[in-house]
Amino acid sequence: MRLDKEKAKKRARFVLASGLVLAIIVIIVGIETYKSYREDLPSLEQLHNIQPGLITRIYSADRQILQEYFNQRRIMVPFNRFPKHLVDALLTVEDRQFYYHWGVNLSAIARAAAVNIMTLSRSQGGSTLTQQLARNLFLTPEKTIARKIREAMTAIEIEKNYSKDEILNMYLNQQYFGKGAYGIQAAAQTFFSKDISELTISESALLIGLLKAPNTYSPIDRPDRARGRRNVVLNAMVDYGKLSRGVADSLKGLPLEIHPPEPPVRPGAYFSETVRQYLVRKYGENVLYSSGLTVETTLNYELQVEAERIIAEHLSRLQADMERHHSLEDSNYTIEVTDTVDGEIVVAREYKELQCALVGIDNKTGGVIAMVGGRDFKRSKFNRAVQAKRQPGSGFKPFTYTTAIDNGFKPTDIIIDAPIVVPIGGEEWRPKNFDRTFRGPTTLRYGLSKSINLVTIKLLMDPTVTPQQVVFYAKRMGIKSELQAVPSLAIGTSEVTPLEMASAFTTFPNGGIWTEPYFVTRILDRYGNVLEEREKPYQEEAISATTAYIMTSMLESVINSGTGYGARRWGFNRPAGGKTGTSDFSTDNWFTGFTPQITTTVWVGYDDKTQIGEGRGLTGAATALPIWTEFMKKAHFGLPVEEFVQPAGIIEAAVCLESGLLARPDCPNKVTDLFTESTVPQDTCSLSHMEFSAKSEEKTRFKIQEEEDKKRIRF
Repeated sequence: MRLDKEKAKKRARFVLASGLVLAIIVIIVGIETYKSYREDLPSLEQLHNIQPGLITRIYSADRQILQEYFNQRRIMVPFNRFPKHLVDALLTVEDRQFYYHWGVNLSAIARAAAVNIMTLSRSQGGSTLTQQLARNLFLTPEKTIARKIREAMTAIEIEKNYSKDEILNMYLNQQYFGKGAYGIQAAAQTFFSKDISELTISESALLIGLLKAPNTYSPIDRPDRARGRRNVVLNAMVDYGKLSRGVADSLKGLPLEIHPPEPPVRPGAYFSETVRQYLVRKYGENVLYSSGLTVETTLNYELQVEAERIIAEHLSRLQADMERHHSLEDSNYTIEVTDTVDGEIVVAREYKELQCALVGIDNKTGGVIAMVGGRDFKRSKFNRAVQAKRQPGSGFKPFTYTTAIDNGFKPTDIIIDAPIVVPIGGEEWRPKNFDRTFRGPTTLRYGLSKSINLVTIKLLMDPTVTPQQVVFYAKRMGIKSELQAVPSLAIGTSEVTPLEMASAFTTFPNGGIWTEPYFVTRILDRYGNVLEEREKPYQEEAISATTAYIMTSMLESVINSGTGYGARRWGFNRPAGGKTGTSDFSTDNWFTGFTPQITTTVWVGYDDKTQIGEGRGLTGAATALPIWTEFMKKAHFGLPVEEFVQPAGIIEAAVCLESGLLARPDCPNKVTDLFTESTVPQDTCSLSHMEFSAKSEEKTRFKIQEEEDKKRIRF
């Protein structure tokens, strides 16, 4: 007996010593392994700043989603919004010991190793949820011993830095569920059009079942497999004690009832693309597509919808009109297209598409409230509102008149509407009026309202005005494009963009203050911190308040009795000013107009500068003005009617058109107009008007005759 006891003691001491040695070896191996792999582990800063990629969303001013940008479609949600049955389903099939281990489950690893040895495979992993999270966040999916060691060590570090609930939250927000959905919230929306808080037990089981192989068990592509996998999860929940057998059996008999959302049709594609380009320039593509920015913009969602509808309807009518007047054999209005029919290449012709651009700006802030850059963003990404430089034609004339008024001219000043010849580089330029008629003595107000070319050209060539001065004023008012200081500048031969035109015209209703147009009001990061914010508009004084008011009044005449009268005829009755524009050969049609609240530019034309309405003289008044009118009626619905604010220094007086002085009661040809304190006449007319009545008949229109070329006035 004593011998047996001695042997037992020796055996115990040997086992103890062996265990101690083994423990020391394990510790040494563990320390050396840690030293070997620690440089490959994520830093403490990385562990404390885990930031999975999120969706950047662009919002309209009224909080409607305009666009989403992402590498991984993920929507972060807090742990307290997860339904309990969702968490139960997850732990049931992925990690039943989750709340009891410290990142690594040694018994699970041992079981997995035994199965792999017996089956001579790597089918069993034994990874905990924390290990899976570590792999997804910091490692690669390669199946190697080195990766498994780093995975386990990283999981331990994660457990040291985060609570169990925080780890579950990160896991469910990180995992891929298929169909581009990263995270449980995106998955709930993708497959059920639901928020996670609304998920049923059956739906939760289905989504958790996808984690094993999202493509293999896709309920959209492989519904039978998805249903089978869902039922496996429900059975596991019964085994784990999280669901009764009766409930599970009833749920297993339910159909999948997948409800993927309809692809959103979002307005403002050209606007959103402009914002996207700004974000990429300032923050970079990585921030845009993975940082979960919230971008708040100036766009009015409902107004943008209306703008796109209005343009689509009007362009459809204009397109149909063009196709009625031109056959498919007309190469001016059609293009060649190729197609493959029965393996053979077939060449056919199709009609060119008329395009349109629209920019609406809030005068007080400069915020762009609506933008259309073309007929269809999917077919053409080219944004004609900000990228297309086109000739504004007569739409540019207000800059010449502004220069004149700001330098002492008056709306009642007379310019003779008669033929001229302008020497240019050894050649002669013989400009004409659009209607090929002359009007004789013409006031500046009448010349602008009727868009008379020769009056504007003569005004620009006055030594007080000059092309160089007009360029200077146009630049101060917001035109950024290069302008040629030549006589033809008066009739808009230098190209500009619709955004520039709208921006420049806001100077008139704003009392001479140019307000910079902008698109983004505020940008927040994923945590709600403000990265940038437009707190107040950027403004500069471009012209005097009195000049702006007189020009506003003259541009009101365009709408009230001039080339823009169609706006009144079609029911737009608010105080408003504006200018039509038609380039040479009607290749570009414009209308830019404003009220005290909003300025809008509309351009209509072909991308290749094909003539609009060949032989039929379609102008900005015929094509762009109707779009402008309908849009502005929608834009002002519900807004108070405002008048243009008259500044100090404006004087209203009646003058005699023959003498240019203050009119007497008996002056036969007098007009009441606006002046400044420095331009209002000081003296009263003293002329006898015996002859003027006879001469007034000469103001009737007459056709240009060939023999009259000899009488043209030379400059």
